[in-house]
Amino acid sequence: MGQSQDAKKAALLEASPEFKNLVHEHRVLDDKLKEYDRKVYLTPDEEMERKRLQKLKLAKKDQIARMLTGQ
Repeated sequence: MGQSQDAKKAALLEASPEFKNLVHEHRVLDDKLKEYDRKVYLTPDEEMERKRLQKLKLAKKDQIARMLTGQ
């Protein structure tokens, strides 16, 4: 991420509760996915939940990127 992106992200974190919430949710999802990644074996239910969390995390990342680019 470039300096201007970092500055814009920092400004949005300060000014926008929605953006701050998106970043927080993205981090929470990332932490949950890391828990699954530490397991040697996932049950079919765990694998489905992992895939669901990956999709949610990607959606949050897309929303963050849209806000950073002003779309």
